[in-house]
Amino acid sequence: MDTVSEPEIPIPSSSSSSSSMAKRPCPAQNPRMEVEHVLEEFLSLSDCPSLSIDLSLENLLQSMPADTDLIDRALKMGSLLLDAAKHSSRKRAYNHNSIVWPLPPDLTFKIFSMLDTQSLCFVSAACSFFSKCAKDPLCYENLDLRTLVPKVNNAVVATMIQRAGKALRSIKLGVVPVTACPLGFCQPSVSTVRKAIVEAPNYSWNDKRSRQGRESSILTRCCLSPLSGDGGAPGALLRKLHLYNIERMDNTSLCCALSACPSLLDLEIVGIHVELRQTLMSVSANCHLIERLFFESSRTGRDDSLKTQTCSELVNNCPHLTSLSLRGFKLHDCKVRILVKGFRKLQYVDFSSSYSITGSFLRNLGGCNGGNFLEVLILRDCMHLKEIEVARLLIAVLEGEFKLLKHLDISNREGLACEADWYHRCYNSSIMPIKQVLEARPGMRVVAEYPSEGSYV
Repeated sequence: MDTVSEPEIPIPSSSSSSSSMAKRPCPAQNPRMEVEHVLEEFLSLSDCPSLSIDLSLENLLQSMPADTDLIDRALKMGSLLLDAAKHSSRKRAYNHNSIVWPLPPDLTFKIFSMLDTQSLCFVSAACSFFSKCAKDPLCYENLDLRTLVPKVNNAVVATMIQRAGKALRSIKLGVVPVTACPLGFCQPSVSTVRKAIVEAPNYSWNDKRSRQGRESSILTRCCLSPLSGDGGAPGALLRKLHLYNIERMDNTSLCCALSACPSLLDLEIVGIHVELRQTLMSVSANCHLIERLFFESSRTGRDDSLKTQTCSELVNNCPHLTSLSLRGFKLHDCKVRILVKGFRKLQYVDFSSSYSITGSFLRNLGGCNGGNFLEVLILRDCMHLKEIEVARLLIAVLEGEFKLLKHLDISNREGLACEADWYHRCYNSSIMPIKQVLEARPGMRVVAEYPSEGSYV
């Protein structure tokens, strides 16, 4: 009987085995390379017609049980692959932009830091390279978040302050219209805010009515609380703080914000429902380096909270003040005199629209340290300002006092008050030597606008 010999099984040599192992690594040993290999094979199918991929997936589904989750896994894998492709695309674009961008990083940061906050946000959205450059803290050194209509909320403020960190130097926040002021002394005004919102372009009246109920809640009382975060680092070196028409802010929240700003030099408050006395006490206690204070009341003529002791403490604790504007408050001459006479470096004074000021605080003030350095004095629309006190001021100027005074505004839309009865208004008084002052001091600007003939500029 013939015997059938068994076929011989070839045994591969060690060299061929090692080379085969090198070409196809074990998945357990190098899973990342295995994934890359499978992904490469999968992406090679991108040239195939979509119909063939559809048929292949359909055939695969028919060969599996009905309760299979193959479709869900396919959708998940497609989503993961899409996200990975977008990330890689952004990374390649970033590398390309970083190579072709001609400026070095430090100069790029410097240029971005010179942009206003809104332009900086637009730039950061242009590409991932600019987005990374725009995250440098120096780009947020000066935050300008003022808007014509309410659209900045607490989250935006917190994000910007967090990005700035210790580099933060100034913040302008709130709703404020851009108004043109004559004579070069432009200041914000509470009364023009609603008018500006009404006249805002691309802002329909239906939008105004529907948003009126929620506009004030966009910025709340705690919008400046991030200044106290991170151990107080964001507010520690803040130099300028301007706040406009933040309706929900109160005394407690403002005082808390000021307590986080010991290096503050410039404070401007307009249209916020806070008390004058509480605010000045907080400034006196926390902002000893302040040089400019501008405070316009949201309740013209109704805030009579200022005390003599508060004035004295402010003078003693803030000796560097050079500009003082308290507009729309009820101020008495004795308290105003403490302020004007006490600040040795005071150059700019504005008590516009204030009540109870008669002008007697100006007597014998031009020769003392407080009044002799005044360059600008604005008493526009002070209800109780008397013509006799204005006349005494002008005579003092003719006699050589107030040597540095360059701008004087004594205008009043209702006229000046008479000596005996302030209800009796004077529109054009012969006892005020305005013409003589203009002749003796040709470099001085006198603004005296009244509701009749005889006004001077």
